Amino acid sequence: MLPSREFTWKSAKCGARRDVHTVLNSQVLVLNRLWQAVNICSARRAFALVYAGHAQIVSSRDLSTNAPDHEVVTTISFKIRIPRVIVLLVFDRLPKKEVKFTRHNVFERDKNTCQYCGEIFDRSELNLDHVVPRDRGGTTTWENVVCSCIPCNTRKGNRLPRQAHMSLIRKPKRPKWRPFVHVTFAAPQHDLWKHFVDLAYWNVELSD
Repeated sequence: MLPSREFTWKSAKCGARRDVHTVLNSQVLVLNRLWQAVNICSARRAFALVYAGHAQIVSSRDLSTNAPDHEVVTTISFKIRIPRVIVLLVFDRLPKKEVKFTRHNVFERDKNTCQYCGEIFDRSELNLDHVVPRDRGGTTTWENVVCSCIPCNTRKGNRLPRQAHMSLIRKPKRPKWRPFVHVTFAAPQHDLWKHFVDLAYWNVELSD
C-alpha cells in the first residue's frame, strides 16, 4: 500500500492530466477569413492551427494570466487561456448546405401560416398538406408540401386545390441554402460565440 503522501501526489497528478485532457478537448468556434462561422474544432486543434500560422485567436480578453483554472492550460513556465473563437487566415469559403426537408423547416418556410386561407396559427393547429395528393402521384417534397390549418385541410381532403375551389397564397418551393454551423452541444455554447453563430436545429427529414 502506498504511503498517504505519495498516494495524494499521484492522485493529484492523475487529476491534473484529466483536467488538461478535458480543457484541450473543449470546443472552439472556427471562422473563415471573412469572419463567418464554418466549423467547430477542439482547443488542441485550434492551438495547432494558431502555432502553424494558419489561424489567429479571436478574443476580447487577455489570453494568459487572469483566467479561471478551467479555462487555461498550464505549462512549466506559463499559463495560456483556451481560445473560444479562432479565425482562419486563408480560408474564405462557406459550407454549402441545403435546408433539410423537415416538418419544423416547412413551418419555418411558411411562417406558421396556412397556405390556403392565409391565417397564422400555433403549430399545434397546423398540418402538412400535399398539394397534389400522394395517391394522385404527389410527392413529399418542398414543392408539394405546405402548411395547412385543420379546417382548410379537412375542406380540401384528398382533392386538388382547384377541385375544392381553393388556391394557394404562394407557390411552395425549396428554400435557398444558407451557411450555418450544425452542432449538437454537450454544454451551452460559449458567450463569445453569439456574435458569430447562426445555429439551425433540425428534426427528422420528411419522406413518403
